Amino acid sequence: MLFSSITFLYYFLPAVLILYFISPKKLKNAVLLLSSLFFYAWGEPKYVVLMIVSILSGYVFGLLIEKSRENKSLRLTFCFVSVAISLSFLLYFKYADFFIENFGRVTGLPVTLLNIALPIGISFYTFQIISYTVDVYRGEPAQKNIISLGAYIAMFPQLIAGPIVRYSDVARQLGDRTLSFAKASYGIRRFMLGLSKKILIANQLGELCNIFRESDEKSVMFYWLYAVAFALHIYFDFSGYSDMAIGLGKIMGFDFLENFNYPFISKSVTEFWRRWHMSLGTWFRDYLYIPLGGNRVKTPRWIFNILVVWLATGFWHGAEWNFIVWGLMFAILLMAEKFFLKKILDKVKPLAHLYVAFVVLVSFVIFNANDMTMAISDLGGMFGAGGVPFVSAPFFYYLRDYALVLILAAVGSTPLLKTLMEKLCKKPVLSKVINVAEPVCLMVLLAVVTAYLVDGSFNPFLYFRF
Repeated sequence: MLFSSITFLYYFLPAVLILYFISPKKLKNAVLLLSSLFFYAWGEPKYVVLMIVSILSGYVFGLLIEKSRENKSLRLTFCFVSVAISLSFLLYFKYADFFIENFGRVTGLPVTLLNIALPIGISFYTFQIISYTVDVYRGEPAQKNIISLGAYIAMFPQLIAGPIVRYSDVARQLGDRTLSFAKASYGIRRFMLGLSKKILIANQLGELCNIFRESDEKSVMFYWLYAVAFALHIYFDFSGYSDMAIGLGKIMGFDFLENFNYPFISKSVTEFWRRWHMSLGTWFRDYLYIPLGGNRVKTPRWIFNILVVWLATGFWHGAEWNFIVWGLMFAILLMAEKFFLKKILDKVKPLAHLYVAFVVLVSFVIFNANDMTMAISDLGGMFGAGGVPFVSAPFFYYLRDYALVLILAAVGSTPLLKTLMEKLCKKPVLSKVINVAEPVCLMVLLAVVTAYLVDGSFNPFLYFRF
């Protein structure tokens, strides 16, 4: 069930919120858990069992870890086993065929792929379970109420695409959170912003990317138009979903951390990754990079740590070599910035933005390929390899056809509109006008979005793949 669907917007969500708000405080987590399991079962009924088993595993090992506070080796063993179980589910469902296929390629032996369907959201809720058991190992009190823990792991607002909510960030909110008109109002506004970003911008750019793929008249400029469209598409798709998740969390009394902070205004790749998918970046930092030693080690070890983290980051996104290459590409660039490149970029800030834009466009072309063969072909096309013409008629046609949405996306990916609104809100008269106009604008946006959905418009969600 997509957030951006009629079923979710007009049936599931209203029913859940009514039930949630009329329920007494002690039953709200139960309502959240049951509605989340129903939400998941809507699209993945057989994998609800896997989620329940994962919740039970995390719950039991959390208690065992806490009971072993005085025995460090036993506590570590329980934590290791819990993490291993969670990762084993992820490895089996997401990566088994990748390993089997590559084993066959290396050995030349005939192999049979398992063709296992990927459980939606497994990459996200697996990391949440791991964060729980590791946080308990580090001293966070274990969750005694399995309903509350299940609500945290299966929470439908961020279940299928994040942001990755760490247990330590919401542990106290699971037992005591504030519901208020102000939070609900902000949550509705944030949800509608995310929904509009998804339907009115991301989906339109996704259509352009599909048109490019199906075209037989590609050109260098058409490849670059595709690269720009896809970079903006994935940003508005994913950040829009994060906005919706954060908004729903607010309505229900939760405070989720931000996941995006205008990454396209970055002046270095290092800064870009501090602004893009922040919940994933901080997760790898705190649960992998720092335990490996971080940067408080000798240079060879630090290089090893960076490579491991970015190999894992790339592999987390998908079981294909292009994701691994994508991750290692960023590892190399981050190391280059650390050693010498950052000093150069600081001296030529206008060029720094161009450098980041170029890197991001190239990286997402690799990211969106089905495999390395397609990635190499796309990169070659961007630079005229294989006799690709510089321009073609479809490039001019679709550039003109999608010019408005591309401009809106480019402007919307910067803090320009946010800054403008903040300045306007500081003026008393305009602030009152905005307060009155805002609900009207949100209703108009909902009507427009609904019209798009009823029309059966292009409405995929990219991060279902991961």
